[in-house]
Amino acid sequence: MTLLHIGAFQLDIDSHKNTVWHALAPRTRILCVLLMVFAIVLTPNGHWWTWGIYGIAVISLLFLTRITLPVLLKRIAVELSFVSVVLLGTLFRDGGEVIWTWGFLRITTTGLTVLGSVTLKALLSLMMLNLLTLTTSVPALLNGLLELRTPPLLVATIASMYRYLGVLIGEFNAMRRAAACRNLMTNRYWQRLVIGNTIGSLFIRTYDRGERIHHAMLSRGYRGAFPVEKIPSAGRRDIVALALTLIVMLAGQSVYLFRK
Repeated sequence: MTLLHIGAFQLDIDSHKNTVWHALAPRTRILCVLLMVFAIVLTPNGHWWTWGIYGIAVISLLFLTRITLPVLLKRIAVELSFVSVVLLGTLFRDGGEVIWTWGFLRITTTGLTVLGSVTLKALLSLMMLNLLTLTTSVPALLNGLLELRTPPLLVATIASMYRYLGVLIGEFNAMRRAAACRNLMTNRYWQRLVIGNTIGSLFIRTYDRGERIHHAMLSRGYRGAFPVEKIPSAGRRDIVALALTLIVMLAGQSVYLFRK
């Protein structure tokens, strides 16, 4: 999934806009997004009113941040193409009334409920996570993770992966073009052989290059995170944002308490 984003999409194209969301500290944005994602994912199946409230909150936040909607929709479409494989498996669950049957395949009311619930969970969660990555620069996001006590080694690994994944993809494409110029991609057998050898060679190159890059970065003063020119400091607006997130979470979960 990440490979499809590199080159086709920029991660933080909306990070320089001036909105209330952009004025929040990066760690506050991360906390708000994670709280909403946890609330969405942990909601039991069939709680449609709860997801309606969460959906209104997410859509309102999208308009508040003035995010580039075509880019957001492209990224969600790519990601849902992978998730849809898992979603289809939930359609054929046993339980409830049988709506349609064909051989050993059966679609039941329980299967439709699970499919709709999981689809909404995936869609709303992807919207929130893409909102975070589109509106927060990568250095600010990494520094926000460090402020939230994320292990520095994990943050450094994510930073290096983001920085050099494009280089690796470029090398892979160059090796594939070289094989095509030598007529080694004419049939499936040679294609599998070439791709296997390419991945092995690329792994060895990556390991050697990673060692050299790490030593070069340490000699230039690297200490686990990339420098950021300006990060908004946490203040009263961050407390208000976290409080509003908690209110939305409680409002969504309390709907079914009043409906019972």
